Amino acid sequence: MRLIDDDIDVAPQINILPMIDVIFSILAFFIISTLFLTRSEGLPVDLPKASTSQLQRTEQITVTIDEAGKIFLNRELIEVDALEKAVRQLVLPNQKSIVTIKADEDVDHGDVVAVMDQLRRIDEVKLAIATKKPK
Repeated sequence: MRLIDDDIDVAPQINILPMIDVIFSILAFFIISTLFLTRSEGLPVDLPKASTSQLQRTEQITVTIDEAGKIFLNRELIEVDALEKAVRQLVLPNQKSIVTIKADEDVDHGDVVAVMDQLRRIDEVKLAIATKKPK
């Protein structure tokens, strides 16, 4: 006995909607995960609070002074006497750059002034002091 298929004229189909859902889910995952990778700006220190602080967006150079008084230029340990020369190498000619000073709340005021004194010798540099808003 021979069986005949009644639906001979229906072509086989591939449903691609689940594949599109998977591709968009993977795309959303990569977009969101890359946003969290770009937030590293310096070493973690306890910043003082200022209600007038503002966020500034430009190419930044970060000078960090930790609670022990050690000075870091973009996460690399540096002596205060070598700071001016190192920052001059990072600054592009004829372009203003912002150097953000992230000093711990407990750092001696003289250490911050010594860093600022070194940085003020560079004409292409604008200084900014990092703070955080009080809660």
